[in-house]
Amino acid sequence: MNRIFLHITLFLVLVATSNMQAQESLYPKTVSNYHNDWTKGHYKERIATFQEAPLTHGGIVFIGNSITEQGKDWNEKFDTTQIYNRGIAGDVTDGVLLRLDEVIHSQPSKIFILIGINDLFSVHHKEDTRDLHYEQFVPSANYVAKNILAVVNQLHTALPETKIYVRTVLPTRETFLKKDILKVNRFLKKHAKDGSYTLIDLYSEFVDDNGLMTASLTRDGVHLTPEGYAKWVAFETPYISE
Repeated sequence: MNRIFLHITLFLVLVATSNMQAQESLYPKTVSNYHNDWTKGHYKERIATFQEAPLTHGGIVFIGNSITEQGKDWNEKFDTTQIYNRGIAGDVTDGVLLRLDEVIHSQPSKIFILIGINDLFSVHHKEDTRDLHYEQFVPSANYVAKNILAVVNQLHTALPETKIYVRTVLPTRETFLKKDILKVNRFLKKHAKDGSYTLIDLYSEFVDDNGLMTASLTRDGVHLTPEGYAKWVAFETPYISE
């Protein structure tokens, strides 16, 4: 009797250990060479937070950088209970590619993506006045655009029934980023015709007549004010509801 009990206990321990290892394998153990030094630490912290509150089946996942992360409780904003905030401040397209396993495993009903602006700051590191240290610089706007499409393709292949929405890269108050933001957004608009994702043109809602972020919508030239988030929510509510 004791031997049977021991075997059952060992079996349950093995199953629990196996499940734990399988769950842990969904999360990246490394960071991207394109992350700056600060982001490398924050990326690991956010991944640990994600592990503590894993995605559930059929939810709505917001993938992005600080603009998404700082939206905080998106459920409150959109008056729902289904949204999971998977924004990581400082993240780049390569960082997103590293962390898609968790999203795929949860089989969400919808995925919303906003990524690319940190990549473009890296491309233009010589013009960026912030004191950031990079191990490696993102090579070009074309690289960024193709990486966003790579994110979509990986998700669409694994989750053909999931609705994928790609938001255009938001404008900033930095003039040196204007051309490359437009270049990435033109690419996203062109490839939306293929049907693997729906384009949400947030850029056009936030840009002013000079091709910059409308001043009242940003607190520092990149990140959004409460008014900016309110505008975002008002524009995107039909996509959340459909």
